[in-house]
Amino acid sequence: MSSLVHGSLVLAGRTFGHWRAQPVPFVVTLLFPVLIVLMMGGLFGGAIAGSAGDYVPFVVPGVLALTMLFGLETTMAAITADASRGVTDRFRSLPLHSGSVVAGRCLADLAASVAGLAAMTLAGFALGWRWSAGPGEVLAAYGLLLLLRFGLLWVGVWAGLKASGPEAVAAVQIMVWPVGFLSTVFLDPATMPSWLGAVAEWNPLSATADAVRELFGNPGVAGGSWPADHGQELSVIWPILMVAVFAPLSAAAYRRLNR
Repeated sequence: MSSLVHGSLVLAGRTFGHWRAQPVPFVVTLLFPVLIVLMMGGLFGGAIAGSAGDYVPFVVPGVLALTMLFGLETTMAAITADASRGVTDRFRSLPLHSGSVVAGRCLADLAASVAGLAAMTLAGFALGWRWSAGPGEVLAAYGLLLLLRFGLLWVGVWAGLKASGPEAVAAVQIMVWPVGFLSTVFLDPATMPSWLGAVAEWNPLSATADAVRELFGNPGVAGGSWPADHGQELSVIWPILMVAVFAPLSAAAYRRLNR
């Protein structure tokens, strides 16, 4: 365990070093969700909800959840690049715990997610978003967001280890948008066709978005369906399932990696 922790911290530091050496891509990734919330809340809020003031309390928690999905392709691309350039093979030749390479990347990206949430929160404040809950509920909401990010990161790690090349990364970049929009991040599923609304409600992003809206004391989606009424439970179950499935798969893919 000590070897795993030490190796993970060292390799997380390697990722931090890359970001310091090339800060522009990191900053762009950090601020892109801010652009999304400013665009959706400031430009389209009036058209969607009648006024931006009515829409901002709904959309900001949703985009906070969506922010946890953004950057998944960056994780995948970094792991794919290391594998294709022989960097991963060099790591495997060193006395490192087999899980520290992927865990180090997850740790670094999770730290970046904290910075992304901070930037998004400030953007929400600039639009007039506020929470009405106490400190405990607010911390729980941010904890659920980071839990979702942690689960999604293992999906990205596994996809990066299994990807055949940059083309697979491009496909994931394209799929991020349908997954993000087919949820309750931007709209109440009651406004969608019934079958499409049912799909959106079972999206893991929807569970976390619904849960954090409730914890922040912001308006949420109309209830009535099982996933809408059990958002907090699903916001914990979905990430745990992702980790339980994709962490072992990632470890096995790393051990079998041959490029």
